[in-house]
Amino acid sequence: MKIGPYELASPFVLAPMAGVTDAPFRALCREFGAGMTTSEMTTADISLWETAKSRRRLDLDLDAEPVAVQIAGSDPGQLAAAARACVERGAQIIDINMGCPAKKVCRKLAGSALLKDESLVADILTAVVVAVEVPVTLKIRTGWDPQHRNGVAVAQIAEQSGIQALAVHGRTRACRYQGDAEYDTIARIKESVSIPVIANGDITSAEKSLEVLRLTNADGLMIGRAAQGRPWIFRELQFGLKNGSAFSTLAKRSLRDIMLGHLKNMHRFYGEEDGVRVARKHLSWYCQNLVNVDEYRYQVVRVGSAQEQLRLTREYFEQEGEGISIAA
Repeated sequence: MKIGPYELASPFVLAPMAGVTDAPFRALCREFGAGMTTSEMTTADISLWETAKSRRRLDLDLDAEPVAVQIAGSDPGQLAAAARACVERGAQIIDINMGCPAKKVCRKLAGSALLKDESLVADILTAVVVAVEVPVTLKIRTGWDPQHRNGVAVAQIAEQSGIQALAVHGRTRACRYQGDAEYDTIARIKESVSIPVIANGDITSAEKSLEVLRLTNADGLMIGRAAQGRPWIFRELQFGLKNGSAFSTLAKRSLRDIMLGHLKNMHRFYGEEDGVRVARKHLSWYCQNLVNVDEYRYQVVRVGSAQEQLRLTREYFEQEGEGISIAA
């Protein structure tokens, strides 16, 4: 799959998720073969970029090409200015979010709320494409609600505006994350445009990825929640694509090293206090892939120091020894 001048090494890309896909997690997913990782969604209001949260979200992966940044907002001029500022910081791809269903985003008529106003969608996309020389991509949903599925129309507006790739979450904004993803709608969107289309939603395994590619004819897949606590899913997906079957084998000691390395990187990136706090949710996700984990999970999400998180993790693996099992 190619986005502008950038040929992605893998058709499986990491979804930008606020509060999840920070710099340490993106690096880990790239290590396991993610074809592209994108910064967490960042407001297009440049005046807010000096907060600690925004500075971390704009900590770009300058060592990984293409460097992609996602921005969100509802004012064409503001989004254009934000895109230019991101490019000045080193961004090679600008991604516009019109897919986030969060109430606090939609209340500002940003994210998936923009799907209500196709004229504004066109104005925003045109303004950003004209403002920068790098490729601009777009993330959408299938529509605002089941009675207003306008994903095909928005996709065609995007292509006409100069958008160079489109990611589609297979639900409406109203559906949020409930019900089954609409792969048939994604397929219709794919048929309606000539730019690359990346399918998103309910892609949880290598087997499912092959099914979604078949059902949608998409050029690639965007992996979100399935990567939480399982960053090696990108390696599984690549194996499944090449061999037509799942790759579920992960060396038992490899998981220990993955978790310890991730913890250290979070502690380093955020500082100990914030790093320990942020690590708790990632540790909870990792625990979903372990067995005999109740006592470890109870303790490791309650301690207040980096050393304690690392110690408890080492001890868990030592106690389980060679008999440790990884959940399917």
